[in-house]
Amino acid sequence: MGLIHRLMGGRAGLILGAVLLLLASPLLAPQLLAFPYKQQTAIGTIWSEEPLSTEMIAQTVHDTQVLLTRTPLATASESRPIFITNGGWRWQWVANRSADAFAITRPFSSAVVVNRTDERTGLVDNGRPVGGERALSEVLAHEFTHGLIYRNYGIARAIRFPDWKVEGYADHVAGRSTLDAEEVERLEAEGSDHPAISYFQSRQRVERILRANGGSPDALFE
Repeated sequence: MGLIHRLMGGRAGLILGAVLLLLASPLLAPQLLAFPYKQQTAIGTIWSEEPLSTEMIAQTVHDTQVLLTRTPLATASESRPIFITNGGWRWQWVANRSADAFAITRPFSSAVVVNRTDERTGLVDNGRPVGGERALSEVLAHEFTHGLIYRNYGIARAIRFPDWKVEGYADHVAGRSTLDAEEVERLEAEGSDHPAISYFQSRQRVERILRANGGSPDALFE
């Protein structure tokens, strides 16, 4: 009886492991979710659920490359797999509890998965009535920066950096935050706990430090 239980337990464990691997695989390789459209660009292969405007993609690639020149962590040829969703089941599967984000970058995956994106204008929508839209180029620059931080400082070290430094620096590279100063002031006066307020404040704090240290991310993260 003991042998049977051990055999069944081992088999059950293998089955459970296989199921968990199947469920987790798209988190590391979103292309397994069968995105129907794909195109090669200078910043990486872009998969999408809908056909994307050629003009929009060309402008997004150009703008993203320009924004990445704001950080010495980036090379001139940065590229990552990019997955553009319509905010439906593919996004929900990958984003999970971060479904109200603009995009997701996982520490152990090079992929950037983007929330609902207008295929013509390139505006990304996270569903919030205030601070709910952002240019795709800004979103990509922000997410690429997460990847640059993991690459330059190591995942084990980077995941221990304070959120305000990481998110503030990513928004610094993106060139702006989701909210502007007037919106933050109004929301604070209303007592709002809008999550984008902390991103704005973090970018302001990071940029003060960068001005003082000559623009060095190494000094910032040290």
